[in-house]
Amino acid sequence: MVGLGNPGEEYARTRHNVGADAVNLLAERHGGRLRVLKAHRAGVAEVRIGEARVALAVPTTYMNESGTAVRALLRRFGVGPPALVVVHDELDLPPGTLRVKVGGGTAGHNGLRSVQAHLHSADFLRVRIGVGKPPHARSGADYVLRRPAKAERELLDVAIADAADAVELIATEGAEAAMNRYNRGR
Repeated sequence: MVGLGNPGEEYARTRHNVGADAVNLLAERHGGRLRVLKAHRAGVAEVRIGEARVALAVPTTYMNESGTAVRALLRRFGVGPPALVVVHDELDLPPGTLRVKVGGGTAGHNGLRSVQAHLHSADFLRVRIGVGKPPHARSGADYVLRRPAKAERELLDVAIADAADAVELIATEGAEAAMNRYNRGR
């Protein structure tokens, strides 16, 4: 389970870091602590979710280079893209909306583009946290790198908790169960 985001305090609590926030929440829930593995360019914790042993990771790279960390992590744990779950922000969904999806395109998301390029595959599971589109002509990159206003932050915090719940459901009951629950809305 990989949560995408950018490293450093300047990016903490921005829209672009909601994936990393969800994985950090999962580690906290399950008594794990993300320890930086320099060779893998990620913070990693191994936890149990139900009967499943799960590796949680947040790349220490910038978003555009996430694929280097993800590729190294898949090699370390001896799994391929179908076993990968990527939690990330999604401009095409309203703030606070959560969707689970297998495969697909990148929708211009540079983190996903990097992961797909390094894995040579789009066949991984995505937990997509809606952050909405920019309200003005401002670029998507500028928008996702900003911290949201209080009302939107509250929606995102609920979606981050839901994303953690979705990952737990994926680990215990499978992707289809998570898609059935979260793709229908609240």
